[in-house]
Amino acid sequence: MNNEKTNILLVEDDANLGSLLQEYLSAKGYNTKLATNGKEGFDLFCKQDFDLCLLDVMMPVKDGLTLAKEIRVNNKVVPIIFLTAKSMKEDTLEGFNAGADDYITKPFSMEELLVRIQAVLRRSSKQLSGNTEQAEFGVGVYKFNSDKQLLDYNGATQKLTTKEAALLRLLCIHKNDILDRNFALKSIWHDDNYFNGRSMDVYIAKLRKYLKDDAKVEIINIHGKGFKLLVNS
Repeated sequence: MNNEKTNILLVEDDANLGSLLQEYLSAKGYNTKLATNGKEGFDLFCKQDFDLCLLDVMMPVKDGLTLAKEIRVNNKVVPIIFLTAKSMKEDTLEGFNAGADDYITKPFSMEELLVRIQAVLRRSSKQLSGNTEQAEFGVGVYKFNSDKQLLDYNGATQKLTTKEAALLRLLCIHKNDILDRNFALKSIWHDDNYFNGRSMDVYIAKLRKYLKDDAKVEIINIHGKGFKLLVNS
């Protein structure tokens, strides 16, 4: 993989270490963006395509494990390496359960980190070159293809807009569970302001109309939290 085309998201709350890592990786030819907490990291992830994420585990506002889980909702294949001061087996397992591809324990040498990055990128190159994320979903009697933005039912096909398809995909991923409102706004609109919130409500109403022919499927509001796509068997 050509370093000049590799974008790395670095999320590290230690200002000195973060700046040092960013400077080192940039010198090695990687385009490296730095965030100082999990919230800033997720905002950056939503705004730009990254080829690899380096996440500190212990951070203020939002920890690395939570951030990794949120990243995995949107992207199943982008490599994630945890930077952790912990070495206990349980913490390592928790990191892998959150979607990590590798981890490196502090303190570490820059050379070791570089080798880990190169190894993870090599293992992931085939996945990153193609789209392996889930694109087809069953929603009651409906068949939904998020890549093609098509919702099929009984021989009829509804073409969805890009935002309609993105929103329905998130609902499908969280089927029968809560889709956090702010998470959906940050993922699709990249900003959770009032006007985007109103826009999302309009899209939810449209999706309800598209799914109205199956009485076992409904999108409900969860007050103060978000939405839930219910599919009753």
